[in-house]
Amino acid sequence: MPVEERPFELFDLKVEVVAGDKPMVCNHPEGAYFLVEGENLVFPDVDRFPMYPLAALLPFLPAKQRVTDDNDWMTTDAEIACPDPHCGGRFRITRLKKRRFTHAGTSGLPDARGTPYWQKADDNG
Repeated sequence: MPVEERPFELFDLKVEVVAGDKPMVCNHPEGAYFLVEGENLVFPDVDRFPMYPLAALLPFLPAKQRVTDDNDWMTTDAEIACPDPHCGGRFRITRLKKRRFTHAGTSGLPDARGTPYWQKADDNG
């Protein structure tokens, strides 16, 4: 199988607001959540989500999507604190099912690209 057709897997994620040990002062109510499916952020039940916590969460999401060693903190640690030091909000990142991709379906490299994964007629998203 050519390299560009070999599959790799990423976890879908659920990022849910949970209460910490201080009152929440930002506009992220407990229980609100969004999903990460491939490169997409999906907000099923919320019409707004504050940008500052989102900015703090974004660097962690690609790492949480990947398979990591059982002893890696990225595997074991699931909660990220709200970046406002006065807010008790926390964001629990849960790995869900694995989703399969190929390099050709995700690359923009001219010699490696194929049909983008989101244009294929399968359940990848």
